[in-house]
Amino acid sequence: MKKKASRRRQTDRDTMRADYDFAGAVRGATVARYRQGTNVVVIDPDVLDVFPDSASVNDALRALAAVVRQRRKPRTKRRSA
Repeated sequence: MKKKASRRRQTDRDTMRADYDFAGAVRGATVARYRQGTNVVVIDPDVLDVFPDSASVNDALRALAAVVRQRRKPRTKRRSA
């Protein structure tokens, strides 16, 4: 028994408007930036007053990273026998 072909949903139809103009579009204009990737971090609301923007977060993390690097014990290399 074959299933009846379902009708296309209203949301599946083409929604491109006739007035969209892509004549000046450049294919792949953002591909290099996309390939670099991104790290998204969500800041909890209770610390937003301290870190209102990404620059303040980066400054704080750089200061913390310097402290962590100073306190980190140097790794010793093992010699092969």
